[in-house]
Amino acid sequence: MGHHVLVVGSGGREHALAWALSRSPQVEQVYVAPGNGGTTWDANSGAGLLPRAACKNIPIAAHATEKLIEFAKSNGITLTVIGPEEPLANGIVDAFQAAGLIVFGPSRAAAQLEASKAFAKAFMDTHNIPTAEYATFTNIDAARSYVRNIGRPVVVKASGLAAGKGVLICDTVQEAEQALNQVMLDQVFGAAGQQVVIEERLRGREVSVLAFCDGKNFAIMPIARDHKRVLDGDRGLNTGGMGAFAPTNDLSAKELAFIKENIFQAVLDGMNAQGTPYVGVLYAGLMLTPDGIKVLEFNCRFGDPETQVILPLLKDDFYDVVVACIRGQLDTYSLTWRKKTCLTVVLASHGYPQSYPEGLPIAIHPKLDTFSDVIVFHAGTKILHEQLVTSGGRVMSVTALAHDVSEARKKAYAAVELIRFDGMHFRRDIGQTANRYAQSGVDIDAGQHAIELMQNAIKATYNDRVLSKVGNFGGLFDVSELKHMRHPVLVSSTDGVGTKTVVASAFGRWDGIGRDLVNHCINDILVQGALPLFFLDYVASDRLEPEIVARIVSSMASACIEANCALIGGETAEMPDVYAQNAVDVAGTIVGVVEREAIIDGSKIRPNDSLLALPSTGLHTNGFSLARHALADLDWLAYREGLGMSIVDALLMPHRSYLTPIQNLLSAGIEIHGLAHITGGGIIDNLPRILPDGLGALVQMDTWPVLPIFKMIQAYGSVERDEIFRVLNMGIGMIVVLPPEQVKDAQQALGEASYVIGNVIDSRRGVWIEG
Repeated sequence: MGHHVLVVGSGGREHALAWALSRSPQVEQVYVAPGNGGTTWDANSGAGLLPRAACKNIPIAAHATEKLIEFAKSNGITLTVIGPEEPLANGIVDAFQAAGLIVFGPSRAAAQLEASKAFAKAFMDTHNIPTAEYATFTNIDAARSYVRNIGRPVVVKASGLAAGKGVLICDTVQEAEQALNQVMLDQVFGAAGQQVVIEERLRGREVSVLAFCDGKNFAIMPIARDHKRVLDGDRGLNTGGMGAFAPTNDLSAKELAFIKENIFQAVLDGMNAQGTPYVGVLYAGLMLTPDGIKVLEFNCRFGDPETQVILPLLKDDFYDVVVACIRGQLDTYSLTWRKKTCLTVVLASHGYPQSYPEGLPIAIHPKLDTFSDVIVFHAGTKILHEQLVTSGGRVMSVTALAHDVSEARKKAYAAVELIRFDGMHFRRDIGQTANRYAQSGVDIDAGQHAIELMQNAIKATYNDRVLSKVGNFGGLFDVSELKHMRHPVLVSSTDGVGTKTVVASAFGRWDGIGRDLVNHCINDILVQGALPLFFLDYVASDRLEPEIVARIVSSMASACIEANCALIGGETAEMPDVYAQNAVDVAGTIVGVVEREAIIDGSKIRPNDSLLALPSTGLHTNGFSLARHALADLDWLAYREGLGMSIVDALLMPHRSYLTPIQNLLSAGIEIHGLAHITGGGIIDNLPRILPDGLGALVQMDTWPVLPIFKMIQAYGSVERDEIFRVLNMGIGMIVVLPPEQVKDAQQALGEASYVIGNVIDSRRGVWIEG
């Protein structure tokens, strides 16, 4: 008869522990309490990465120590492995041992290394383990005084267990005081924040090292690299981990030797000296600072998702390794590891790490069963009415084993494509090679990937006048065709799209931003009569996301094609020290041409000329700061009857190009005296830019339909009429100044809606708005 073993917990880590134990030829049955939707299986051959022993879920919560002990006794459990930190901190190991049961994990006293940051800091101080300078407080006034006195960036930590969320990084004294209020007064982390640790903010590269410990000896596991942030490029909120891979070369032999001697051995020696030997897995979160390696924190259990990439690399019998730790015999056991790479991609629920839905059906394609080097470790899943559904933020870890990182990535992401549930989110950059430049915040590979994604769209804008290629240092454009012109004049303009990118970023709606930019620039040269020749773009952010850049530039290319304009060059820049997190800046330069005698400069404008307005589609590219402030408290995604769409749809309506209607007017022989592109500054500031000295304009309200989005901004923002007409275009994107007798012909030539909104007057008072 083989052994019956019990794993306590319900996450991806516990699934990996159960899987590793089930592959032991000494184990007959594995139980997981309470387990998840993936921790039940029948006995298998154990071939490849298949489990061998059967596994079954037990509906007992991880914190129900007495019930777990009762189950272990009545079911002949010969080994229990504890997964999560909370039961360890509450003394589950002590209780099992008192009941005469064999259990793997640190005692309650030893688990204080994780359960109490104050204890851990004092322990490190006592045993000369390198860590950040710190102070511990239970009185908020004393804590405030401390942060004011040191006057530099600090980290405020809730001393107790806070589900990995009790760490607040503060750049200023004000932020530190706010953090103290949240933790100690507002108790956002509950009882964990009754005591706080304030420590200096360290700078450097983070690395995590895990080791098996038997009380006196330890064995380092392969170094794994975790990806904590929720979005690609290490952006967005911190999570429990969105993926990992192992092994890495993040540590040199010298650094690893230092860690072994000055951290792991020092911990074991210190614990023994205090009469609380450390048995279990010790996880050290470290930072490689300019002043040397320092400990950020200790965890007293396997990490998640590190477990999912470390255990598949273990060649030895995991059951034997655990028993060797419990018996204090790790020094007689030489661990061996597969010379391969393991990589895992976490599939998360929409909204994670904040609120997220549960109970969503999960579909797994049968083809996944043919992937011999892939394991899917379940986390937030359960079986509901015979259907696998989501039940947590991190739903699954798709893990692949291969000869190198590149191959493991391909296998893991190929498997990910076979799994689906509504709102499924995952990072697409797990395991991407990070060089030193990338570690400083600039990812060269991301920039190159962006070029690869958008080059076909750029090439589609090329005509026979473009002589350069994508990626050349400069754009080459043959202007020999301009020889047929008598006096060709080049007209150029540079502009951006303002904080419209903030709205696009908030809702992931990037497909129109490039079109906005190109059309804005086209209109700016069009008002002088010029037709576009070529365009150059600039896209910058704190951290490049290739897919977003590609979407922006592809929409630029579409607009360029429509305008017979070549996109001959551009720049993508990643500057984390310049741009705020998640900020994207988009700008462009256009060059066009016009015959000198055909330049439209407003010099022909006369009193009584009519003002013919062409409607806008919305805000175009100006006024978004006002709009965001005025509408901040509303639901931007809800459909609104008055708008005929949602707020976000109304705000992101594309900036319209007026190239075709103006060409129609010119082709029809309309005598255009002036053109005004209504952008930032509205009608009041833009129309005077083309009026000769001594002339003004009288604009009559109620002569054109003001779009509902403008009325909403004015109402919710309590904006005065004069102010809103100086900020927003109010539904007018272009004003044509022409002789009044040509208005009827002009409107017929346009073939679209247009409005006579006023006329030119003798005045030095600029624009008057009546009505």
